[in-house]
Amino acid sequence: MTPRERSSRATVHDVAAAAGVSRGTVSRVLNGGYVSPDSRAAIEAAISSVGYVPNTAARNLVRRRTQAVAFLAHEPHSLFLEDPNIGNVMLGANEALSLADYQMVCLVIDSARDTARVSRYLAGGFVDGAIIVSARANDPITEVITRLGLPAAFVGHPPDLRDVPYVGIDNVSSARGITERLMATGRRRIGMIAAAVDRDSGIDRLEGFRQALGDRFDHRLVAEVPLYEFAAGISGMDELLRREPEIDGVFAASDAVAAGALEALKAAGRVVPTDVGVVGFDDSSWARRVRPALSTVHQPAAGLGRRAGEVVLAQLRGESVEHGGILLETPIVWRDSA
Repeated sequence: MTPRERSSRATVHDVAAAAGVSRGTVSRVLNGGYVSPDSRAAIEAAISSVGYVPNTAARNLVRRRTQAVAFLAHEPHSLFLEDPNIGNVMLGANEALSLADYQMVCLVIDSARDTARVSRYLAGGFVDGAIIVSARANDPITEVITRLGLPAAFVGHPPDLRDVPYVGIDNVSSARGITERLMATGRRRIGMIAAAVDRDSGIDRLEGFRQALGDRFDHRLVAEVPLYEFAAGISGMDELLRREPEIDGVFAASDAVAAGALEALKAAGRVVPTDVGVVGFDDSSWARRVRPALSTVHQPAAGLGRRAGEVVLAQLRGESVEHGGILLETPIVWRDSA
């Protein structure tokens, strides 16, 4: 083939002629159908030799598919950049989708205006499915996805999720386990910086803390903060120190919050872990970045995203999907902070 001939776009007819098969046989290969191994090998060689590139847009139009899946993060823009968990969930989801030749479209929801815009986008058929992170109870996005019957998977489990599948962790037992481990170090006045109690993860981590302490639970030693962020850890720890100067143990609802707590304790002249033991949740980069290194619960963020992507892809293939939750393991990682 001459350079001039190569400059024009190769067609299915060109592939069929080069492979010595019919156009229908080539179409079956391109659309994932069955052909004999010899025919498939000949067609793949012909595709390479003639430089054929499938017209994905045309194929998707016929199949009524966009070959795109939305990744919806219901978080403030600042937290989306600060929280490594969201990034790792996103990367895990993208890995699964990329292997199936799907494009991931990232949408951050930070306001009522964002919610309305994204709702219109989903209803407009611009994506084939959705992965949702950090949804709250009575979230309008959950309502839209349920109404559309859009193939979807949630990371986490809002209480009004109904029939949409989800991937998550057992936040209650994980929080109970890390708190019990902190208690076993001999701490007597243990408090919690409870973040994001407007969603399932925050509520469940507070419940796990409460269960671990049992009769020793003191509601005054719970400082509620709005977000899983460093600044919230500082303000929450300052509040606990005001309420109970003799506090000697703290469970922070995330590693970012725990990092802020460490900063506040240092400013107050308290030594960790000699004076106060601190534990977190996530095993994110925050846990290894701070000093002393943070004892925490390992949350498999990338694994959560990967499994969520796989659940959406299974629905797009027409496979039946269990509407219950898929729960991943969360081992405790014990370091120097407690």
